[in-house]
Amino acid sequence: MNRFSKPEPWLRARLFEGLVIPAHPLVLTDAGELDELRQRDLTRYYLEAGAGGIAVGVHTTQFEIRDPMIGLLDSVLELAAHTARDHDATSGLVTVLIAGICGGTDQAVAEARLAAHHGYHAGLVSLAALPDASHDQLVEHCLAVAAEIPLFGFYLQPAVGGRFLSSDFWRRFSLIPNCVGIKIAAFNRYQTLDVIRAVAEAGRENDVALYTGNDDHIVADLVTTYEISTDRGPVRLGMIGGLLGQWAVWTRGAVDMLDRCKGAREAGSVPADLLTFGEQLTEANAAIFDVENDFAGCVPGIHEVLRRAGLMQSIRCLNPDEVLSPGQAEKITAAELVLGEGSVAD
Repeated sequence: MNRFSKPEPWLRARLFEGLVIPAHPLVLTDAGELDELRQRDLTRYYLEAGAGGIAVGVHTTQFEIRDPMIGLLDSVLELAAHTARDHDATSGLVTVLIAGICGGTDQAVAEARLAAHHGYHAGLVSLAALPDASHDQLVEHCLAVAAEIPLFGFYLQPAVGGRFLSSDFWRRFSLIPNCVGIKIAAFNRYQTLDVIRAVAEAGRENDVALYTGNDDHIVADLVTTYEISTDRGPVRLGMIGGLLGQWAVWTRGAVDMLDRCKGAREAGSVPADLLTFGEQLTEANAAIFDVENDFAGCVPGIHEVLRRAGLMQSIRCLNPDEVLSPGQAEKITAAELVLGEGSVAD
């Protein structure tokens, strides 16, 4: 009996198209309760803006939704999935639904089952809860999750709770039969290369879609083709889409930008203005994610941009102490002025 949850036949092909996949925020009222109407509206905004998928239950959705006293994980997963399916019924497309999977093995397996129950196509597996586990133990953890749902790997930067993961780990991870993608969010060039090399050396470059999560390096990631020497000869591959917190805002602009990056990569020539825009986007991301304060205002920063766009009424987080840092709102305003309306328009 096959111990792995088999990916739906279309899923790999859809991921290899190269998609904009926003990391979906949680919409709350000023009283801190789930705003179901605006939560659905935000999902619809992403899909109408041209996003090919959404990631729910991830950092931007706030990990506190898993707290038993809050208990929002089930509701939020269900809301997004139902809204996406309603949209798909009229658009003729299929939205890729990715659920964040967190915690130790028992919790992760339970979350994977819940996501599969709601029709999610893959689970984005965070290993942050296992900081002291060996790589062998991490692989076993991922295999347990893989029995419930296809896997989307996640290399999370240590600054926000991630851990170092060797190229050997990523080679072994990419060989799991139902691994469909990896989000590289190491915010580190060497560690990013570790993942790319691992997938190439495993011979999985045509099965495992590489997506950037490096919010500080989006454009450069998307226009770069890597050539990796392997036992089979040189292998060319790269990051073909993004699963990003940055793309939770200004999503129409992100769709246009990804199209430009695809065109540049196919032409083998990257326009100088696209590279300049990439650095401007990194500067904007620093303001939204509150890099100056070790990402303390990251989620409220995303909320603030969405509030300005009329997509949120309140920037409240489940943790009432999670607020904009002093001066962060002004930095966001400056970033919007630098990028210009054409690039950030909603």
